[in-house]
This record gives sequence, structure tokens and C-alpha cells, in this order.
Amino acid sequence: MGFPEIRMRRLRSSPSIRRLVRQTTLSVDDLVYPLFVCEGMGVKKPIKAMTDCFHFSPDTVAAEAAEVASLGIPAVLLFGLASKKDDVGSEAWAERGAVQRAIKEIKKLVPELLVITDVCLCAYTESGHCGVLRRSSLVARDPAHESRGTSHEARIDNDSTCELLAKTALSHAQAGADIVAPSDMMDGRVSYIRQCLEKNGFNETAVMAYSAKYASAFYGPFRDVADSSPAFGDRKSYQMDPVNANQAMAEIELDIEEGADIVMVKPALCFLDIIHRAKRRFDCPVAAYNVSGEYMMLNAAAQAGLLDRDAAMMEVLYSIKRAGADIIITYFAKAAARELKTKLK
Repeated sequence: MGFPEIRMRRLRSSPSIRRLVRQTTLSVDDLVYPLFVCEGMGVKKPIKAMTDCFHFSPDTVAAEAAEVASLGIPAVLLFGLASKKDDVGSEAWAERGAVQRAIKEIKKLVPELLVITDVCLCAYTESGHCGVLRRSSLVARDPAHESRGTSHEARIDNDSTCELLAKTALSHAQAGADIVAPSDMMDGRVSYIRQCLEKNGFNETAVMAYSAKYASAFYGPFRDVADSSPAFGDRKSYQMDPVNANQAMAEIELDIEEGADIVMVKPALCFLDIIHRAKRRFDCPVAAYNVSGEYMMLNAAAQAGLLDRDAAMMEVLYSIKRAGADIIITYFAKAAARELKTKLK
């Protein structure tokens, strides 16, 4: 009697058996939907740079959040747009700021929906950088770069920036945010935020740290949407170099030690290996941000007739989940929720 014939296709022969042996599952519970909030009343303005995305005013964003909740998505992530900018980004922590008012409106209409808030200064500073510039911040770069319009780079005052980030996070918590998410990549900012929250009685407010945030080319559409492009230079002096992996592990470990409840890798697709390493090494929830450039890359290809958008969307989201992400922040969240619901019928 010979050896039994090995046929791997037996376990792929029908939809039911494929479901039975599926190793990676994606649920609506894994998704977070980003929203952009601006000043004004009655605003729901389509964003040209990002398909199916809008600018909302605080009064209209609540209805959008209610739709998100109706799809079973457990959380939204709010980004604010400034009506006026200054050297320190003071509108970021304004009591009547767009984000602060949006939190209250959402919690009034859908209290069960988790509200996560992005904590950064880039959309609020005149420089477009994620922190307060040092007085001597305009340091001349290599003359060879001058022809490309990047003759100066930003030098951020790390500790004074951390103080303002903590102030911003506190204002979000006071408005009712469930989770604050610092995205600035300053050293020690999680510790500043955690201590500030607890000092003011917000022990239950969680921190989702953008722990491994890379200086990526895939942020382009977002920067247009949030009006957060640097006025000069780039963010390479504080965001991570895309070629480095070990530094990401060190950054994540430090954030956990400082009090982060959830850690994040951003972007997702070019850094699936980082997501995988983080999940294997650290015993805490790992989030991944499927960023604007990744989102629009699929939309543009679909619009050109090069691929099936929904099929590609699900393949991308499964790849992020398979890499180890517990939480996926994605502009595809609503479409994915509908797709997952259809498959359950």
C-alpha cells in the first residue's frame, strides 16, 4: 500500500469548508473610522483628495457617527482642522474647539460609540510641524538640497511640545473622549499625557500611542485634507526612518512603559512586518493605520478599471489582520462593515 495522496485543494473545495478552516477572521469589531472635523455649522463638504470622505462641522459629525455605530463599528477617530493657526497651535486645546465640541455632540447622540481623538499640533501650527519650533530651528541643510526647496529643516522643542500635547489630550478628555491618540512622535509624550490625565482625575481615559509612525510618502492625501503639510522641510527629525525595524520595537516598548494602553503602527501596508513583530513581542493591543495614500491607491486603481475595489479592500484588510493587528483604523471601515454584513447573510 502506497502513501496516501496529498491534495491540498480538499480544504479549498467549497465556501463552507473554506470558512471552516479559515485561519484569519476579520470582524466589524476590529475597525475604527476616521472623521475630519472643522469649524462652522451645517457643514458636510466632500473632500476631493479622498473618495467618500467629508469635512464635517461639530453639529453634522454626530449624524455621521450615528451611521458608523449603526454598522456595528465600535469607534471613530477624530481629526481637527484649525480655523486659525499660530506658533504653538493653541486652537488644539481650545475649550470650544471643533474637536472638543464634536466629541460632546457625538456622545450626546451615540454615547455607546467610542470616541478616539488624534492629539497633535501639525494642523494648528503655522509651521505645519507637530510641535513648537526652537528659536534656532531653521538650521541650514546641505546646499545640494536647496534646489528642491528644502533648504531648512525643523528642530522641535521636544519637552515644551509634550506639555502642550498633554494640555490638548486633557481638553479632549474633559470633553468626553474615551481614548486619546498622540501622533506627534515626541520623546516621552505618553508619560506627559498619562500623568496629566491622572492628575486631573481622568484615570479611565485610555492612551493609544502612535508608537511606530514612519516618515512615509503615503500621507499625501491626508495632509491636503487636514491642511497639515509642513511649511518647510520635512518630519524626518521626529518620525521614524522607513528603513528601520528595531527602532520601532524600542519605541513601542518605551510607550508601553510610559503608560500606553494601545500601540499603533503607521502606515500599515509597507510595515506589515513591524505589525507582526510588535504583536509577537508585546502583550497589548496593536493598532494599524491603513492611511490615506493606501486608501486612495486602491480607489484610483478601481476608478481606472484596473481592479475590483471591494475585493482589493478586503484583501488589504485581511493582510493587516493576518500580520497581527487587533485594531484597524481605515477609511474603508464603513464599506468593509457592509461587505462583512453581506457575507454573513
